[in-house]
Amino acid sequence: MRKTAVLVAAAAMAATAFTVPQATAATHQGGLHFGALQFDGPGADLPRTNAKLNAEYVDLHNNTSRSVQLRNYKVKTASGYVYTFGSFTLGAGKTVRLRNGQGTNTAYTVYRKKDNYWFNNSSGSVNLYTPAGTKKDSCSWRANGRGYTTCH
Repeated sequence: MRKTAVLVAAAAMAATAFTVPQATAATHQGGLHFGALQFDGPGADLPRTNAKLNAEYVDLHNNTSRSVQLRNYKVKTASGYVYTFGSFTLGAGKTVRLRNGQGTNTAYTVYRKKDNYWFNNSSGSVNLYTPAGTKKDSCSWRANGRGYTTCH
C-alpha cells in the first residue's frame, strides 16, 4: 500500500513537471515588439555605401488587432543612436523594417537616413520607447557568425 502511494505521488509530480512551463522557454512577445535584427550586414563594412548601410535593420511587429500610431516612438541603441518615428501608422498584424541608410519611406520600410553604422558588429542592444518614455521592448545580441538575430 505504501509503495503504491509513493508511486502515485511520483506520477503526480512528474505530470506537474510536464505542465509547468520552463523558465528558459522562449515566448512570442505580444503587442508592439522587435522582430528580426540585422546588426552586421553581409560583406565588409568598408567602403561604406548606402546599400551596406541599409543592410543593417530592425523589424518592428504590431501583434495587436488594432493599428498603432508610432509618432514619437523612439528606437535607441546602447551606443546612443536614436531614431524617432514621424507620423507613421503600423497596421494590425503588420511589420515595418527600420533601415539605417537613405531611402524613401513606405508602408513597410522606413529609413534612419544616416551615413554611419548604428549597430555594433560584436554585441549591443536596442530599445523601443513610447512617446511618454516608457520602455516597450528591447533586444540584445552577441556576434553569432551570421550577423543577425531574432528578438522574440
